[in-house]
Formats: sequence, structure tokens, C-alpha cells
Amino acid sequence: MAEVSGKSFLPEAFQGRTVDIAGQIGLIWELIKAPLIVPLLKLAVYICLAMELMLFIERLYMGMVIILVKLFWQKPEKRYNWEPIREDLEIGNSAFPLVLIQIPMFNEREVYKISIGAACNLSWPTDRLVIQVLDDSTDPIIKDMIEKECQRWASKGINIRYQIRETRGGYKAGALKEGLKRDYVKDCEYVTIFDADFRPEPDFLRRAVPFLINNPRMALVQARWRFVNSDECLMTRMQEMSLDYHFTVEQEVGSATHAFFGFNGTGGIWRIAAINEAGGWKDRTTVEDMDLAVRAGLKGWKFLYLGDLQVKSELPSTFKAFRYQQHRWSCGPANLFRKMVMEIVRNKKVTLWKKVYVIYSFFFVRKIIAHMVTFFFFCVVLPLTILVPEVEVPKWGAIYIPCIITALNSVGTPRSIHLLFYWILFENVMSLHRTKATFIGLLEAKRANEWVVTEKLGDVLKNKSNTKGAKKFRFNIGDRIHLLELGFAGFLFFCGCYDFLYGKNNYFIYMFLQTITFSIMGFGYIGTIIPS
Repeated sequence: MAEVSGKSFLPEAFQGRTVDIAGQIGLIWELIKAPLIVPLLKLAVYICLAMELMLFIERLYMGMVIILVKLFWQKPEKRYNWEPIREDLEIGNSAFPLVLIQIPMFNEREVYKISIGAACNLSWPTDRLVIQVLDDSTDPIIKDMIEKECQRWASKGINIRYQIRETRGGYKAGALKEGLKRDYVKDCEYVTIFDADFRPEPDFLRRAVPFLINNPRMALVQARWRFVNSDECLMTRMQEMSLDYHFTVEQEVGSATHAFFGFNGTGGIWRIAAINEAGGWKDRTTVEDMDLAVRAGLKGWKFLYLGDLQVKSELPSTFKAFRYQQHRWSCGPANLFRKMVMEIVRNKKVTLWKKVYVIYSFFFVRKIIAHMVTFFFFCVVLPLTILVPEVEVPKWGAIYIPCIITALNSVGTPRSIHLLFYWILFENVMSLHRTKATFIGLLEAKRANEWVVTEKLGDVLKNKSNTKGAKKFRFNIGDRIHLLELGFAGFLFFCGCYDFLYGKNNYFIYMFLQTITFSIMGFGYIGTIIPS
């Protein structure tokens, strides 16, 4: 029997046309490769290396400062005037300033009791405390549940007020601003903000308020977040690693060196006079907390971060909720930078050194460069250099410096150091969304002001896991399949195969592992699956 080749099944005309098309594509590639592709890719490599060095120097600087802070800096109680508030039988509770607690909410079915209960259990005289629940819920059933919870605590003698608005204008910033306008808060000196899933310890105010009382130019005391569900799944462990670095290093360094950092939006107590002097809450970006902090800092107010004052909270445990949160956290700062950079430059109330710190370190490197270099270098440029071997990336840029940066990032969560390699792969995937959101913020594009409240689950998973219906799962293909991640998974897989066959740097090991991570997240197999 005569041998039959695969080509014999195709018409000769089609075979010739296929060869011609492939030859034409190859010819075009060779024509544009040397004069266009290679120079552009080399330029991209140089830009990425420059951004990587900027990030490396920033991480190294903060690493050295945090070591000095831990070894030689005095505790905040000694650096600033701090004395506990002592109860006086003669003057009664008037030694305690009047404090407002604001709890903004939006359809918080699973967690609304948490923050209300924690606020009502603060060890502060009840006649010197005003608790304000700012409910923007659109679900009438949830609104009724929250109002009844407030009434339950009010019946116990707690000064708690349930407030609603006709419209949700300004989102969280609008609710906080509206709350400060109420007549019953005009005598309050300080305001503490807790999101619906935050649960402070009873001594929170007793530890934080004395810093504000005894230091008249101090505007803000920020507590550290701790996470009650960090062990729920691998995604929450990854989030914990990133946020622990933020609190352990970034916030601590900013507080110790410049008495300035970004307010985290919750778990902090403000001097109301500082809020008013800074211009109050504004809703021009989705990071109203950072906006207020920068404006107050430019007025000369000082901030204090207390790492040992901790507030428990919840991490997003579904990939959809986490993506929305990261979009807001990446888009908002970039948009705020666009709006405020010239205002910071022209400001005359702060030193040149502080201006440089805010513009370059706080905004440019951490909020813009950090996302872009992670995505473009490791997910785009490095894979492309495999396909264009004429362009080489130096080993120090591709391997050594990234390893040092990663090691420096691990200091916040020593217990998760064994997950460090997967954390890199996870962060590379998330850098895709953060970079996209950063560009949206810088260009003030369509989704620049998108605000989606982060979904909180409370104890819903724990409670439902014991029920008979826990075997059923909610599946929505739109929430599960993510084409962008899958597209990059295909691109990295192709580059990895090419490097395995023709490359010399063994980048295919990283490419295949990153492909797996993109695929896992692309098919939605990350985070918690919510029982129906």
C-alpha cells in the first residue's frame, strides 16, 4: 500500500495557498523584526528595568528604615505626649471627650451586627459616645434588620442613631459627610470610622484618644487591621501577605519619618477640626479616605500609626469581590494623583522633602510603578524576549532583584514564607487588573468612578456548612470564566513551549507555572465557593 501523507488529504491549491500565507507572514516578520520589533522591545526592556530599580530602591529604603524604627525608635507613647484618661469622681465623665462612631453600611446582611455590637461594647462612658449607623442599603428587608438592631441597643441605654439618605450620592464619602452635619454631633471632637465587618477591642478609644488630646496638631490615629478569615482559603492567605507588608512596613515608615500616610478608610480616629480644615469628605475619587489624608497632610496636620492597636476585619473570600476591591484600590489612587499632583507641588505649608515623599514614593512608585512593572515586565516583556532572542534581559533584572524585592515583601507575614513563590505568581496575575485600573484612573476613563461595595460573608460559610443543603453550589459562568486571564495563559504557554524548544535561559519553568496560575484564576478556581 502506498504511503499516505497528511498533505494528501488537502487539495493542492489549498496546500500551496497555506505555504504562501505562512511564507508571507514569515517574510513580513523578518522585514519588520530588525528595524522595528527589536528596537521597540529593547526600549521596553530598558523602561521596565528602570521601573524595577525604582521599586527596588524604594523597598530597600523602607526596609532599612523599618529596621531602624524597630531597633532605635521610641514607642509612640514616648515619642508623643500620651497619658491615660483618668476618671474623676468630682467632674464625672467630663474628662472624656465626646466621640462619634460612624458605621457606614450598604446591604450588609451577614455582618451588620458585628460592627454595631463591637462599637456598643467599647469601654467608654455611654454619655460621651454617639454611635451613628449610616445605612445606604437598597434592600428594605436588610434596612429593617439594621434598624431593629439599632433599636435593640438603644433600649439598653446606648446612644445609637440610625440614619438613612434619600439618595446614595457620593457613596461612602457622601454618607460620612452627611453624618457629620447632624445637630447631635456638633459637640463631638473626634470621629471614629468602622466598616461593617470591623470589630475593635473594647479598649480601642482609651488607647487611641489620648494621643489626640495631648497632641493638638495630630489629626489621625490609625490602627492595624487583623483578619479573622485569613486561613479560609489560599486567596485570603495571599491577601494577608500583601496587606501585612503594607501595615508592617509602609504605614510604619510613613508614620515614623513624615508623620504622614494614607488613611485606610476604617479602623482610625480623626480630629473633626482637621477634617473640616482639610475641606471635609469629597467624592471626586473612589478613595475618599486617601483624598482626605493627603489634603489634611498638606495643611500641616500629623498622623500616627499604632501597629499594636489592632482591629479585626474580614478579607474578600471570593475572586469576584476581590477583583472589584482591587480595581477600586488601584484606580482611585491613580485618579487622585492626576487630580492632586499640581496642588501638592504648589503647596507652601509642607517641606520640599515631604512633597517629594508624597509625589514620588507614596503615589508614583507604590501606586503606579509597582503595578505596571510587575505586569509589563514579567507578563509581557520578558515572555516576548523569548520570541525575539536578539533582545536579552540581564540576569540581575530578571532574577536577582525580583528575588530581593520578594524577600523584602515577606517580612510582614513570616508564617506564610513557605507560600512566597505562589504569592509571586498570584500577584503577577492580579497586576493585570491593577495595571488596567491604574490606566483607567490616570486617564479618568469610563470605570474611573465605579464603586462596588466589597461583598462580606461573615460566618455564612461556617453556618451553612453544617446544613444539609451545603452540597449545592451557585454557579454563574460570567463570574467563573475570565477570558483575559485565559488569554494570557495561552500567550505564556506558547512562549514557554518556544523557550523549551529553542531557548537557552530556562524561562519556560516560570512560564509554565505562571500559565497554571493564570488558568486557575481564569477558570475561577480560587477563593471560596459560596454554598447556595
